[in-house]
Amino acid sequence: MSILTIKGIRKHFGGLTVLDGIDMDLETGKLYQLIGPNGSGKTTLINVVSGLLKPDDGKITFDGVDITNKNLYHTYKTGLVRTWQIPQPFVNLTTLENFLISSSANMGESFLLAPLKSKWKSDEEKISKEAFEIMEMVNLTEQKGTASKNLSGGQQKLLELGRAMMSGAKMILMDEPIAGVNPTLAHEIFKKISKICDEQKITFLIVEHRLDIALQYSDYVFAMDRGKIIAKGGSEEVLKNPKVIESYLGE
Repeated sequence: MSILTIKGIRKHFGGLTVLDGIDMDLETGKLYQLIGPNGSGKTTLINVVSGLLKPDDGKITFDGVDITNKNLYHTYKTGLVRTWQIPQPFVNLTTLENFLISSSANMGESFLLAPLKSKWKSDEEKISKEAFEIMEMVNLTEQKGTASKNLSGGQQKLLELGRAMMSGAKMILMDEPIAGVNPTLAHEIFKKISKICDEQKITFLIVEHRLDIALQYSDYVFAMDRGKIIAKGGSEEVLKNPKVIESYLGE
């Protein structure tokens, strides 16, 4: 079953065409990789799908809803969540506090309901339970009381993943989740993502340049060059594609 369908997406910056008729179809609960050389349009595509940028043409459908012209807030509300290459936690809050405030299911955040604790006490209990469960999934339980600014770079990436899950995400867009992370932790991050795909049925679309690590965990790969999808399929099939080889190595 498709969760994200992208049809004919185009994006121009002045006279430069950055996305040139992108078509993609992603199924629920799979780990997709988006690869390509620098400047191929990968991050721009993530920005358009997430609502940070508006496309000039085409249509994006997520979970049966047309999100083509939705902004970041509205795509987030539909369950399509993105993380950033540089993590952006609340640096003075602990890991646990970052998890708790990432949930949108607490009625106590309503101005009108805040004084009525009986209305949202059960929400807080449920959210706390979920936070500890997700902290366990991303291996941050021991850091629950640590200020996020004191986490390692790799742990902050896991925190970003956990915060996205706390939002109730159905799909997560990730831009270079293992950039600057040592190989051991990089593998751990992708193992966590793969396990979450399998067990939680959350779909992932990931942009990553460290193909030697990332592609070991992919269900399906899209390769981009000059704003177009030039190959798609299993990782070995895509890497052997002459167009992909040429895009990385040149003629």
